[in-house]
Parts: sequence; C-alpha cells; structure tokens
Amino acid sequence: MENLNKRIDVIFGSSISVEEKLSKVCQLLSDEIEYYNWVGFYFKNGDKNELKLGPYVGAETDHTIIPYGKGICGQVAESNETFVVPDVYAQDNYLACSIDTKAEIVMPIFKNGENIGQIDIDSHTIDPFTDADTKLLEYICNKVSEII
Repeated sequence: MENLNKRIDVIFGSSISVEEKLSKVCQLLSDEIEYYNWVGFYFKNGDKNELKLGPYVGAETDHTIIPYGKGICGQVAESNETFVVPDVYAQDNYLACSIDTKAEIVMPIFKNGENIGQIDIDSHTIDPFTDADTKLLEYICNKVSEII
C-alpha cells in the first residue's frame, strides 16, 4: 500500500479539477485494493445537516443524500471519528447499498478543525480492514483537506 501514496501524490499534484482528482483516487483504490468494492466521497451539503455524494467508483447507490445520524456515514458526520464495521449485518443503523457489501470503513475529512466530508469504502469481504487501510485513508483525507 505504501507505493499508493506516491501515486496519490501525483494525482493531487496534477492540474486537473478537484472533482477529477477525487474520481481518480477512487478509481486507483478500487483498482489496486481487491477488497475495496465501492469507494466514494461524501461532503457536507452546504449548511444542511446532511451529506451529499461526491465522486465514487462502484455500483450505483440511492444514497446520494444522507442525513446526519443515519447509517454509518451519517454517524461519522456526527461523531467526527472513523467508523470501521467488520460485519455490516451486525449493525443496527446500517444503510444497505448492496446485498454484496459485508464490511465498511468511513473516515472523516477535516479542514480547519471542521468535519467537511468523508471517504467511504465498502467491501464484499467480512472484516478486511487493517491498520494499513486506516493509515492510507488518513493520508488521503489529509490530502483532500488541502485541496478543498
């Protein structure tokens, strides 16, 4: 996973739009990490207490707007903490995007101390996420906060 940081740096250092950078990061993660089956960004929707879907790679989702507190993403919007779900079927407040999803990790993105969004990864594998995933996603979230 370490060589991904260099490739991520190239994407973030390029002159393409923020949206294109985020899309390319989603595609890179989806292509390179076999258990990343859906990769996307959600961002705070203006002044509303809800998240709006940004760039993503994976199956289409009906969850283009997520109220704070609803599902894993909505909980992260309120808690400001990373949420790793080893088995989504063991979660009461889970918004199912796909019957194939078995695990999820959601990490908040902060800018000037404010939670502005998050990266959301779904996996078709139970309990696949490790410390290496957390470190990689922290790196990405820090990079995103620099360009938003």
